[in-house]
Amino acid sequence: MRGGDAIIKALMDKGVDTIFGYPGGTVIPFYDMLYDSDLNHILVRHEQCAAHAAEGYARASGKVGVCLATSGPGATNLVTGIANAYMDSSPIIAITGQVVSNLIGNDAFQEVDIMGITMPITKHSYQPKDANDIPSIINTSFEIASTGRPGPILIDVPKEVQEQELDDYVLGTIPTPGYKPTIKGNSKQIAKAVNMLLKAERPIILAGGGTILAGASEELKTLAELIKAPIATTLMGKGVIDEADDLSIGMLGMHGKQVANQNVNKADCLLAIGVRFSDRTTGRLDEFMPDAKIIHIDIDPAEIGKNVPVDLPIVGDAKIVLNQLIEKINGDSKAESPWLKSIVDFKKSTIPRVTYDDIPLKPQQVIKEIANSIDEETIVTTDVGIHQMWAAHFLDISKPRKFISSGGLGTMGFGLPAAIGAKVACPDDAVLAIVGDGGFLMVSQELATIKEHDIPVVIAILNNRKLGMVYQWQNKMYDKRYSQTDMGNSPDFVKLAESFGINAARAEGVGETQDILSKALKDNEAMLVDITVEKDEFIPMFPPGGGINDLLGEYKYEKDVEGGK
Repeated sequence: MRGGDAIIKALMDKGVDTIFGYPGGTVIPFYDMLYDSDLNHILVRHEQCAAHAAEGYARASGKVGVCLATSGPGATNLVTGIANAYMDSSPIIAITGQVVSNLIGNDAFQEVDIMGITMPITKHSYQPKDANDIPSIINTSFEIASTGRPGPILIDVPKEVQEQELDDYVLGTIPTPGYKPTIKGNSKQIAKAVNMLLKAERPIILAGGGTILAGASEELKTLAELIKAPIATTLMGKGVIDEADDLSIGMLGMHGKQVANQNVNKADCLLAIGVRFSDRTTGRLDEFMPDAKIIHIDIDPAEIGKNVPVDLPIVGDAKIVLNQLIEKINGDSKAESPWLKSIVDFKKSTIPRVTYDDIPLKPQQVIKEIANSIDEETIVTTDVGIHQMWAAHFLDISKPRKFISSGGLGTMGFGLPAAIGAKVACPDDAVLAIVGDGGFLMVSQELATIKEHDIPVVIAILNNRKLGMVYQWQNKMYDKRYSQTDMGNSPDFVKLAESFGINAARAEGVGETQDILSKALKDNEAMLVDITVEKDEFIPMFPPGGGINDLLGEYKYEKDVEGGK
């Protein structure tokens, strides 16, 4: 067995069935060994998309995603995807080729210090100098990537190590001094938290992506029911609770739901679970919940108190800590709560308007038609931009791991390759990528990947001929000085898709999006839908640096639609 064979066997021993990659000079030995293996390889058309696809695979399935690239530009093309996975705590393994060991440091052809470049955006990195170490490195990498706060691992393999013969194949472990994530919450802190939550008259829960990563959705709802607290989410936490549930008040933050944004500062106690307290969630910190006691649960102690001062820190796994809280509360759950009733009433009185018959189509109407096209098992991925916020705001998701979006890094081009990874991971689930025209153009070459590997994802382009989010900011905050946000010379996306052999259609009228998407998702076929939307319809937001209630724009309600429909 050679080093490349050991990589393949170790990956398969860890349960990996598919990797996403792109060949090049320093990984030719690996690809030659892959030729005779049973490991499935998806050839993407750009290395960045390999990393995004690996993340989509990981976030849809809960498993570790794997991507592969050659040295030099191949490795650096992975960097954006690795950074995205790091910011959103997604477990991926990025394997890169490297020049032969005796040339490392000599500026050899296609050599870069990819370990140095990615050090700030990985949990750990390895560069095996002996092929015998490869199985244990891969085994340990999976352990680090998927435990504690998940994240990306880089394995940089010199070319000659891929070809070196092993003495023996041993799937051991590499010592990781200092890496011992705290899983169980401190019992004294748990007791204090229970006391604070039961005494609070107006408690609120903020659930982030860490709650989904921990598989803690059921525990979250059980606790919320016990303490009579509404649940707001971050963008990354979307779907942790059924958003149609009375307890759910939707996304909080810059583009958050009105019921969440306008009530969060009225709470007297906040239980934050698996959140980073991003500036996009909190707005100005001095205006964020100034009178509330804050309890913060997170498996990463570095996140607690980093942005928002907390009154009670609890380090631990969200699922385990929530079970500890539930067990401690036992039979002391609260009676009916006027606070929760007021929140539910507010939510029902401020149902956002999504019914329009305007042409060009309003984005709200398009999202409504998308909602009518999918079921609770459909996985929705999004790109980054104004279409992402329309989807996050108006599209109710009922289950975790069914809404996959780029959060912390905000990476345009994420939506399509993430959909590819999600579909490969969950072939029985329909997968819909909601993208903008700008982000789609960055990765449109992946239509070839979809066609070649018969990956039936459906792509809905909300086409406003603008870089929509920047265009909105220029409209609201830069006196309508529209600088370099016009995408009017984009290609005909229908013809572009058809040139790759992908079915495509254009939706311009009310009802057309729903008809096309419903059929494509039901038939489980690859499809691109180019949807013409109004460019000057903007989503409410608070400005950067503003407080959570410093609203730009206005809310519109279904009750205001003529006839009340």
